[in-house]
Amino acid sequence: MKLDRIDLKILSELQKNGRITNVELAELVNLSPSPCLMRVKKLQSEGYITNYSAQIDVSKLGQTLTVFTEITLKNHRQIDFARFLSAIEKVEAVMECHLISGGYDYLIKFVTPDIGEYQSTMERLLDLDIGIEKYFSFVVLKSPIVRTYLPLDSMFRV
Repeated sequence: MKLDRIDLKILSELQKNGRITNVELAELVNLSPSPCLMRVKKLQSEGYITNYSAQIDVSKLGQTLTVFTEITLKNHRQIDFARFLSAIEKVEAVMECHLISGGYDYLIKFVTPDIGEYQSTMERLLDLDIGIEKYFSFVVLKSPIVRTYLPLDSMFRV
């Protein structure tokens, strides 16, 4: 499926507000409701829209700790990466896991209730012997900018 500027605008608006009505969305992208809905359904069926979810203000629920962790593996064979990922994907505190270039292998974002829980999680991972050579932790003190949507219009020109 080749996207046009209207498709990009639909995606852009939906990532900002997944609860927008079809009528409101159609108005924003200058379509009538029926063609707009058809485009949304096509974007869903083609896999461009993968999920809808609610953004929660977790601070209203209680205190949390966010930690970015650099992890280096002992070995770099395909089986080593697979074993590591198999274990890490089961850890509920892992919000993001990125295989990256540079001086370490993975950058992982953990969110836990406190530093003790984070340390327990890391100790459990080390005890699993999943190939972690070393890790460095970076505790988030404040997050002045957190965006939940991408600037699709400026990233992808059609």
